This record gives sequence, structure tokens and C-alpha cells, in this order.
Amino acid sequence: MDRLGPVDTAFYHLESPTTPMHVGSVSVMEGPAPSGDELAELLIAKLPRVPRYRQRVRTVPLGLGRPVWVDDQDFRITDHVHRDTVPPPGGDQQLRELIARIVGRPLDMSAPLWEVWLVDGLEDERWAIVAKVHHCMVDGIAGTDLLQLIFDREPDVAAGEPQPWSPEPEPSTASVIAGSVRDAMTDARRHTVAQLGALGDIGSPADWVRRTEAVTAAVVDLTRQASTPTARGLNGTLGRRRRWAWTGTDLATVRRTARQLGGTANDVVLTAIAAGLRDLLAGRDQLTEGLVVRTLVPVSVRRSSERGEVGNRITTVLVDLPVGETDPLARFATVRRQMDDHKRRVLAVDTRTALSAGDVVAPALLALGARASGSAQPVAQAVATNVPGPPRPLYALGRRMISLYAHVPIAQGCLLAVGMFTYAGRMTFGINADHDGVPDFDALVIGIERGLEELVLRRDGPPDR
Repeated sequence: MDRLGPVDTAFYHLESPTTPMHVGSVSVMEGPAPSGDELAELLIAKLPRVPRYRQRVRTVPLGLGRPVWVDDQDFRITDHVHRDTVPPPGGDQQLRELIARIVGRPLDMSAPLWEVWLVDGLEDERWAIVAKVHHCMVDGIAGTDLLQLIFDREPDVAAGEPQPWSPEPEPSTASVIAGSVRDAMTDARRHTVAQLGALGDIGSPADWVRRTEAVTAAVVDLTRQASTPTARGLNGTLGRRRRWAWTGTDLATVRRTARQLGGTANDVVLTAIAAGLRDLLAGRDQLTEGLVVRTLVPVSVRRSSERGEVGNRITTVLVDLPVGETDPLARFATVRRQMDDHKRRVLAVDTRTALSAGDVVAPALLALGARASGSAQPVAQAVATNVPGPPRPLYALGRRMISLYAHVPIAQGCLLAVGMFTYAGRMTFGINADHDGVPDFDALVIGIERGLEELVLRRDGPPDR
């Protein structure tokens, strides 16, 4: 039996009626929309490449082990492929409102944890595919790998014929419990060996200095963050409805701006998000000098050998977006410095060994911790994640994907999240927010666009050191 990892398990237990924990994508396609049956036939032919999509989560009695993946005995593709129509006139605003309703609906947790929606009725002979996959199945990198399995690199690729499939028999409760105990012992032994190996790998004096500096810097950062005012107005209780929108820009422009300012594309887009949050808070009269929006930024620790595999291989860092800073170049310099520091620490510390400690934490405690922190937490006010997507155009059923947008879930009292995708020379921002907690949503969207423009206009001069 394949067991959920510790991060997967935490995401699974965070699920609630007000916290649907699926990630997703919105692919806008050109050409006439196919039928629902055509899309279902395409997916059923591709499913052998991703067996997880025919499996569901089974929990272990009394929390004696992390949940396991088992084949769904009643799997039907029609339970996972749906269709909806954008109301007239079929413009972007109508599409965004429909997507907000789709992504706001929780998945059926008793079934394989994914859905695909075919959305027609768009103007200019367009249609869309909205994909929802639970975060316990994939992280952002795995999601784009799977996206490239579902879509094709050429327009005339045949989907192939569906292959016969029979589910493996459901394991007995006794075997699930026995397997959990056995896996727990194996995980504990493996983690101990990994830790001893890490301790035995003394490395050079320079390695020790680098690790010591990383730990010291982390402690200093925690001390600083404890005294830094954060935008607590962006924390709150989540409701059941969502707002969703997108914006985007030319990827080459972002990269050129990053080079000229001395940072990375990720530094540029995080600074643009800071500008959007600044505008939102200014509109609420909640903007003060020195204010920051503490933002969770996921970092992939996925190895190249793990490309295409499901499951989560991520850690997160906290970045203080300096919304109280008036100068956009100073905001950029602050973001760049923090991201550079985080990169050095991730390289200096064996992050994967530390993450594996979750393998030996009692599963019941993982569930309890996730649920206890699911309603609110005092640390972060937003989420921002940047995932590199396919560099070349993709196709489905002979139609080209025009644009691609990300959906990132919100949870634990964070009322908004921004997911960034790169695709075929574009960088897009998919923005998800609680409907009632962020009624001034449009200020954030427009502010991100303005933040990008002001960095482009001022990129000729390097930021002050």
C-alpha cells in the first residue's frame, strides 16, 4: 500500500467545507469546444500514465498510521468530468465568476480527489478546461508535470485507445493497520539512519561555518519578525465563497527587468504583489510605515529524478513583503535580500532530512495539528507561489492552449493567495481570495499590474544598496 507522506497528510486533514484544499489550473483554449464525451475519452486514455487518479484516500483506524491510497472500486470517469457554460456575453468577467464558483466547491473526499470541468460559451470561439486536484496528491511542480501528460506538444497527436483496468482488491482493516505499524517502524529506522548519516558527514570547516551562519541568521530573522508590524487585517475566518481573477505579463519583460535590477524573476513578481497589497491596504486606510505582509512562499525540494511523480516535495519560507515602503526599488531590494538569504539557508541545511522527520510523527498528532491550525494562525497573511510551466504551446483534442492560470487554495486564516504560472512566453497571476473577507479584491489585481509597470519604468537604475 502506498501511504501519504507527512506533508500530503497535513493537506488532507486541512480539508473542510470552508477550506477546500485543491490546487488547480485554468487553461483557456482556442477553437470550437469539444463535447464532454470527447474530453472524457481523452482523459480515460491518459489515465494509465497517472494511476493515482483512479485511487482514493483511506484513513487508518484510530489514527494509527498515515492514510493510504487504495484503488476506487467504483471508479467512473463521468464522476470526474463535468461541463458548465459561461453566461452571456461570455467575456473574461463572466468566466472569472464561474471559475470562482467551481474552485470554491470542495471535492468529494470519498472518491479520487480530482475533477476536470469543460467550460464553453466564451466569446471569440474559446473554451476552457478547469482542473482541480487535491493538494495531498500534488504540489505545484508535480501539477505541471501531470499537466504535460494530459496535454500534447503537437496538435495532431492521437489520444490512443482506452486500456482495460481492474481495481486491486480493497485491503482489509487488519492489513491496513499491520502495514501502518510496519511502515512506522521502517520510517523511524530510516530517519534515524539519515540523521546519523547527516551527523557523520562532518564536511569541511567551511560547511560548518555555512550551517552555523544559516541557523544564526534564522534566529535573528525570527527575532526581527516578532517585532515587525504585520497586516493582520488580511487574516480572518474563511467562508464558503471565493473570488478569483487573473492578470499577466510578458515573461521576457520580467526576466529583463530582473537582470537589470540585479535579482530574479521571482523577486520581480513578489515585489509586484507587494505593490498590489499596498494598494489594497491603502484603500482600507490600514497602511502604516514599516508595515509588512508576511507571506508563505513554497519552495520545491523535488529532485530531477522525481519529476512526474505525485505527492508533495516542498518546504516553505516566510517573506515579509514591505508594503509600508513607498519606493518600489527599495521594496525590490528588500524582497531580493530576503529571498537570497532563504536560498542560502536551504542550501546550507539538509531540508529533505528535516522534512522526513514528519515520517515518524504520530499520524494522529499530524491530523490534530492540521485541524487545530485550520481556522486561523497568527503568522502569515498571504500565500504566493511561482511554478515554472511548459515553455512551449500545448494542445488538447487538436486545440491550442492560449493561456494558463493557477489556482492556489487559501487556508489557516489567510484570506488570499496568488499562484504564478509561466507558459509559452507569458507569466500569469491567478488570484484566489475569500469572497467576504476581501471585497476590495480588484485593488489587488490592478495593483499587481501597476507594480509590474513601475518596476519596468525604473529598471534602468540599480536599487540602492
